[in-house]
Amino acid sequence: MSHTDRLRRSPNAFGQLTGITPDAFDRLLAQLTPRYEQADARRKDRPGRKRKPGAGPKHKLPLSDRLLMLLIDYRTYVSHAFLGFLFGVDDSAVGRNINPLGPLLAGISRIPERRVKLDPEDIRELFFDATERPTRRPGVGRREFYSGKQKRHTIKTQVVVVRRTKPPGPGAKPRKLRIAAVSESAPGSVHDKKLYDRSRMVGPRDAKRMGETASLGTPLRTPARKPRGGELTEGQEAEDRVVSRRRVAAEHGIGKMKLWRVAAERYRNPVSRHTLIMKDVAGLHNLMYA
Repeated sequence: MSHTDRLRRSPNAFGQLTGITPDAFDRLLAQLTPRYEQADARRKDRPGRKRKPGAGPKHKLPLSDRLLMLLIDYRTYVSHAFLGFLFGVDDSAVGRNINPLGPLLAGISRIPERRVKLDPEDIRELFFDATERPTRRPGVGRREFYSGKQKRHTIKTQVVVVRRTKPPGPGAKPRKLRIAAVSESAPGSVHDKKLYDRSRMVGPRDAKRMGETASLGTPLRTPARKPRGGELTEGQEAEDRVVSRRRVAAEHGIGKMKLWRVAAERYRNPVSRHTLIMKDVAGLHNLMYA
């Protein structure tokens, strides 16, 4: 019996270890399987390959267990040594089992970096916010990744959140959130305004855009900042309360993404894979919460 089949016997544990339900896992696996087969065929038929297709070592684990391993890695962010022990493989083989699946998951969720599209059931409002997290001190470019605000080396990403309309009728579920875009990651020294300018987000013209005070100077609607040595007027305070009540959707969306610990804890993977991982997590969030 595979590891996936054993864990499937306990749906609660399945959700706690992966962040998704067994039914959602089955849907995801059904979409992943043909994509993986095509990618594997291209790899084996690539120009310059000396071995015949089908030659070479085989994966010990079926694709379902490899996907399960990747989701547990995203959800818990434990060490490869622990994952290897859990699945009965060497810790050096964990990366070979899960790394090829990350780009395929991103191809399924298709979270954009620049062009934001709204679904018919989305409210025509875009909520922008940046999320920052610690990372390892890099060997080169240390000053670039050092955040003066956090007093440590960090990496950040801009996230765009949208709200979905509430279904009509009695007993309707409340509005839910969807991650509409994830920008390319940037070093911690990059200011939120510069991150917004770099991302060059393009969205529907009739959609309202809201951000936080760090985005002052952008086209986003932001709360007014209290002037040095002065006070906000009553009108400005009332406007700030309106903006804050609405843009808290961005905080909630990012908070739900951080249920997957790979998006919350000190980042240990290569910096080049941070954007891909954040897109994968955004896709898992949308799968479960949108």
